[in-house]
Amino acid sequence: MEDSPITPHAGPIVDRDGNLTYIGDDGRRYVVGPMPEGDEASVDRVMELLRSGNGLFKSIESLSRRWLETVSGTHLERRAALVLLLTTLETALEDGEEEFGEGP
Repeated sequence: MEDSPITPHAGPIVDRDGNLTYIGDDGRRYVVGPMPEGDEASVDRVMELLRSGNGLFKSIESLSRRWLETVSGTHLERRAALVLLLTTLETALEDGEEEFGEGP
């Protein structure tokens, strides 16, 4: 099965098992992983931070869709353009972590 990026349909939640999860646009539930250790107040703060990023995520999604529409076509299939976009973003963000001393 091919791994394709799934756009979250809604912000993440903590399920009854304590895992950070979200529902994708495909209707399936995705488990990101267990919430970090901490008290209930720290979990609430993490969830609030994630929710506060929803608007920004929507902006990133919109810009990404515009980019895909611009570059994909006869010479570059949409799937290849999507892979290029995600790979380039991953590389750029990893490079940014190293610049700011946040990398491994």
